[in-house]
Amino acid sequence: MTAPVFVVDRMPQGPGFVLEGPEGRHAVSVKRLRAGEDVVLTDGQGHWAEGVVMAAEGKDRLVITDLESVHEEPRPGVRITVVQALPKGDRGELAVETMTETGVDAIVPWQAARCITQWKGDRGLKSLAKWRSTAREAGKQSRRVRFPDVADAMTTKQVAAFLATADFAAVLHEDRDHDSEPLATVALPDEGEIVLVVGPEGGVSPDELAVFAAAGARTCRLGPTVLRTSTAGTAATALLLGRTGRWS
Repeated sequence: MTAPVFVVDRMPQGPGFVLEGPEGRHAVSVKRLRAGEDVVLTDGQGHWAEGVVMAAEGKDRLVITDLESVHEEPRPGVRITVVQALPKGDRGELAVETMTETGVDAIVPWQAARCITQWKGDRGLKSLAKWRSTAREAGKQSRRVRFPDVADAMTTKQVAAFLATADFAAVLHEDRDHDSEPLATVALPDEGEIVLVVGPEGGVSPDELAVFAAAGARTCRLGPTVLRTSTAGTAATALLLGRTGRWS
């Protein structure tokens, strides 16, 4: 799907549609779309329709015609969720952006014991809103029509309960004093939910590893190098997309 993607609150019901507001402004003033160009409208939840630009009016109004009937992208047989410990600064948005572009299905912010960043009060709400906005924009940029869900931040106890519901759960952890399996060869389910936990820069604490293991999570490693928390989830997602056939 190569046509630019724009998000609508509700999928259009007829052959014509007017894209206005921030999305219309982006289409007209930033993308500079003109008559005859193809566009895709989506609700970000798997529904999409392709149409043709009839006219660009003013600075924020795109008139679209020849809209096809609404299609629905099926949910993947194997869904991948990354539980992402909170990085410092803007590395959280970087992690969300690259995981979204790669193809992750859901992201769970995690307040790990060794996280320097703390999501509390209004700051936490603003940070969560940034993650969700980043997932939306990265979904559009990468031509996705089913954007990843970004859940409310979880505590370690909540993450453990979530891991217990997965068909496969693993903590990405590299420690010569702790046994781990290569994620590249560990047995995976043919369908269902895969959940990966990515720790903070200081690593997952022994207590957290024990809690997650009790919930049924395996301890896995990616490779011989140590990745930053903002890149590990993206690398792991790419590996699993290849292994599960979603990148075939």
